[in-house]
This record gives sequence, structure tokens and C-alpha cells, in this order.
Amino acid sequence: MTLQIAIDGPAASGKTAVGRVLARRLGARFLDTGTMYRAVAWTTIERGVDLEDTAALTELAEGLDIRVSLEDGEQALSVDGTDVTEFLRLPEVESRVSKVSEVPGVRQALVTQQRRVAEEGAAGIVMVGRDIGTVVLSDAAVKVFLQASVMIRVRRRLDELRRKGDIRDPSQLAEEIQMRDKIDTERSDSPLRPAVDSVTVETDSLRIDQVVGKIQELIERL
Repeated sequence: MTLQIAIDGPAASGKTAVGRVLARRLGARFLDTGTMYRAVAWTTIERGVDLEDTAALTELAEGLDIRVSLEDGEQALSVDGTDVTEFLRLPEVESRVSKVSEVPGVRQALVTQQRRVAEEGAAGIVMVGRDIGTVVLSDAAVKVFLQASVMIRVRRRLDELRRKGDIRDPSQLAEEIQMRDKIDTERSDSPLRPAVDSVTVETDSLRIDQVVGKIQELIERL
């Protein structure tokens, strides 16, 4: 089995930034599983799927061909052959992704695809999300749970959005993040929580490279 690194944590805790840098240092593949749920959310808009119709959402997720690739070091994602990368952070997608990710059938469909990605190729994989260590890669060699305060997470997400020219109200963004936390931790199917054998890293006062260094230390102990 190739080296598998599972990184979990709440929204804006630094998972994607840390995972991308770590994968680059290790020469491993990288997958941000959250983008797959965003892809399903985007497709519900495009195809007019009712968010309250769990059967339709499950059928949709099961039928989508979601492909992930790296282009110039950045993750790109296509749905049924269409590149949707640029749409995945739109506010309308953001507002739907939590509802979509609550549906057990959607999660089961995407977990199957995520495990397939993990098994492809000879290089190891760094996978980030909210149920990687507990569900998707429960046998991963290293499991890390990143944690950060709401205030820090809001600041990080604001900085990320501003770089893309998207200006948001901080108080509204804080409410959105707290609501996402509530949904993620209280859902019945694979709720957000640290795996029993994971290492929790508080990232409030740490730079990305410092968090990556801590994970590398865990890998070196294997």
C-alpha cells in the first residue's frame, strides 16, 4: 500500500493549504475532497435539483463522473468532462455544499470515488476533508486533525476571498462558518470529529510551513 496521509478539520482550518504543500514536499498526489462535494452542489444548480430531494441528490452523485487532476501544481476538477474549477467557490455553491454533504447517499457515492483516487498510481497521497481519517482512509499511516478558532478561520477565509476579488462581510462569514461547523459535527453520517488515532494540531499561531513540519515529523516516526 502506498503512503496515505489523512488531514481533517473544520472549514478554513488550513487543510487545503497545508495538504498541498505537504504533498509537494513528499512528491505525493493531493486531493481536497471538499471540492468534490462542491462539484455536486454546483451541478444541482446547473440541473435544477431540489436540495430537499435526497433521492435525487443521491442519484445525481452516483451518476457523476468527477475527475481530479493537477495543473501547474493546482488541483483542477471536471464533472462529466466539463472543467468546473472556477465555479466551486461561488457564493451560491458555498450556500449549498453543507446541505448536499449531509445526504448519506451523496457521501457514500463520493467516498467510493475518493478511495478509487487513493488507490491509483504508485505515488502516495495526501487527502484532506472532514471524514478522511474516520471513514475514507481509516487505515491511513498518518492522521492529523487541524483545529483553529473561529476568529482565525474567518480572517483566513477573508484573505483567501479578497485575493480573488470577493469581498465579504466578516460577521456574516463568521455566521456561515459556525453554521457549517454545526452541520458538519451534527450530521448523522460520518460527522466531523478527530479519528481516535489522529494527532490534533492547533494552527492559530502557526504558519503553513510549521504545520507541514509537524506532520513531516509524524511521517518520519513511521
